[in-house]
Amino acid sequence: MKFRTLKLFKRRRDARKKIQTTEKAVQALIIILALAVLLLVGCSYRMVPNETKIEYGTTETDSKNDKLQQKQSITQSWKWEKQ
Repeated sequence: MKFRTLKLFKRRRDARKKIQTTEKAVQALIIILALAVLLLVGCSYRMVPNETKIEYGTTETDSKNDKLQQKQSITQSWKWEKQ
């Protein structure tokens, strides 16, 4: 009786290991397929510049050194466009 229970427990343990391995493989497969779908869908779109702003000017004098400070900036926004 003692040896039968040990064999039974060993079989159950082995079966659980196989199930865990299979579950991990299925999860990895789902992640890989999801990434592939995202990449394929992303290939039909491209990013194009939507709007570009260039700002240039001077600000008020600085109280520390009485010099005019220049302000320069470029801002660009992008949008997705279907090819």
